[in-house]
Amino acid sequence: MCFHSFIVPLHSNNSLMKKVTILFTLAICFLLACSGPKKANMNHSNETHVRLETNLGNITVKLYNETPLHRDNFIKLVKEGVYDSTLFHRVIKNFMCQAGDPDSKTASDTALLGEGDVGYRIPAEFRTPAIFHKRGVLAAAREGDNVNPEKASSGCQFYIVTGKKFTEAQLINMANQQNQARLDTVFQQLARQHMKEIFKLRKAGDNDALLALQDSLEAQARAIVKEEPAKKFTPEQIQAYTTVGGTPHLDGNYTVFGEVTEGMEVVETIESTPTNRADRPLNNVRILKAVVVE
Repeated sequence: MCFHSFIVPLHSNNSLMKKVTILFTLAICFLLACSGPKKANMNHSNETHVRLETNLGNITVKLYNETPLHRDNFIKLVKEGVYDSTLFHRVIKNFMCQAGDPDSKTASDTALLGEGDVGYRIPAEFRTPAIFHKRGVLAAAREGDNVNPEKASSGCQFYIVTGKKFTEAQLINMANQQNQARLDTVFQQLARQHMKEIFKLRKAGDNDALLALQDSLEAQARAIVKEEPAKKFTPEQIQAYTTVGGTPHLDGNYTVFGEVTEGMEVVETIESTPTNRADRPLNNVRILKAVVVE
């Protein structure tokens, strides 16, 4: 999903005019900006497996008991036949293969897919860092943060991670960037609460007061962020991402609720299929039938 971002990065060594510009830019952006399912009553003492029978071969996934809302919903949809005849409609090499759009069952070869749903969302069940986006995991797609700030999952669309390998240095840099992004977000939230004051000071040309407000909001943002653990990758994550690979930047943003236990070679075949500009395979890759393995 595409969405607008109003993030303005913080820089500790900005000049006076740069800091004043940040506050006023935020004010303009905010001024112009536009303003579940029932829980299945199931008790799974053992892990549940689902077999996705595709026209390129079978893929078996194990559903995590640690994410019961997603597990039970997936089982429910499988038993209702919701996934039967759906396509892998979005495939990006070294990233993921996405499926589960009900509209794809009877879609024409030129139809744009990815908007279909079952009329509800699933509350996020993040289990990071214990469960993360290593290669081969099953995760839930979702709408963007601008319309879905709680990061709730699509009621039906999912993806299987293929990803790529990273160096430890790349992972450290990624974690630092995510920590900075968190700080930027909190700063903007605070700045939004002072929009009237910012406009008033700007109109009066009081740059000293604007700078003081900027510094105050920065200090408040850092204090808020400090209350939460800084983002960093665990040894287990580093081991996985540097050896088998994955999509570490998605951790804590999309719910991972299972993993492939058989048929990863089929996923690799799907990942390698030629696609159009919308990332849809040129030759349909269809889930003929989804079956709960008893």
